[in-house]
Amino acid sequence: MDGAAQAIRYPWEEPPAPGEAIELAEGVLWMRLPLPMKLDHVNVYALDDGDGWTVVDTGFASNKSRGLWTDLMAGPLGGKPVRRVVVTHHHPDHVGLAGWFQSAHGAELVTTRTAWLFARMLQLDTQDRPTEETLAYWRGAGMQPEILAERMAERPFNFSDCVAPLPLGFTRIRQGSVVRAGGRTWDVHIGNGHAPEHATLWSRDDALVLSGDQILPSISSNLGVYATEPEADPVADWLEACERLAALARPEHLAMGGHKLPFTGLPLRMAQLIENHHSALNRLHAYLAEPHSAGECFPPLFKRRIGPAEYGLALVEAMAHCLHLWHEGRATRERRADGAWVFRAV
Repeated sequence: MDGAAQAIRYPWEEPPAPGEAIELAEGVLWMRLPLPMKLDHVNVYALDDGDGWTVVDTGFASNKSRGLWTDLMAGPLGGKPVRRVVVTHHHPDHVGLAGWFQSAHGAELVTTRTAWLFARMLQLDTQDRPTEETLAYWRGAGMQPEILAERMAERPFNFSDCVAPLPLGFTRIRQGSVVRAGGRTWDVHIGNGHAPEHATLWSRDDALVLSGDQILPSISSNLGVYATEPEADPVADWLEACERLAALARPEHLAMGGHKLPFTGLPLRMAQLIENHHSALNRLHAYLAEPHSAGECFPPLFKRRIGPAEYGLALVEAMAHCLHLWHEGRATRERRADGAWVFRAV
């Protein structure tokens, strides 16, 4: 196959305006909701089931988002009810309003077991200050002392700030599940790394893929380690999932992700997602010829200045890559006097 056929292309150059929708295929609408962060939007989708809609992902729980959804349901969704919500993974920009759709609109929630358990647990776990476990993790990652001091005195991010309460009850999907929505049959294939048990949906009837944050164009999904599982290896999970999903990808697939624009050229993008992390790991391995904490490893991994808005995500991603080298036996680690793990290449 020639290079032109493999190229990444964006059939729609502009996203839908707030309160509006773009029809990507018959019965498939693309909408966008704002986020109050550097990545300032999340894509959501609606699949026409005839007498109602299946919505894929929801945006944050906020008055603004609820107002936009009210406008969308009255406008592009034509006043038909949202009967079902599919949540690709547990992050708050995707699950935020799922509970609202359940409680206020009677919708069925469809997601993976891990996504539901994580979201419900985190929504109930509200903290006024960072826990001792979180502080220990930040120290171990080598968080800058001035940033650590600031965060110790601040209320941390809580899921309950932007995720509506989730009622008991959901419908589970897993690897091999089949979903009928939007006049199509969708096969569920599970990704990992960015979020555990992340659902992607692949249409049997045409070249459509609902990819959530597992497959994005132009940006790389964050692979982070957190205090909940401080020795996790999401980089290994990510690479395994990318290799497996790459076998399904066709150039004509329209990948409809959680951020940025829908695109074609999925085989090339899968190869890029894999290569990006192998290259980053090789740069990191060379950098660790001298011992460093994860917080000191931004230069080889990101090759750009990391500002305050990105610092937290950069730190957990740096830790993930250092830990991957450690798990693979390509690095050793030991505690420094300040509590930070320092890694050295083998």
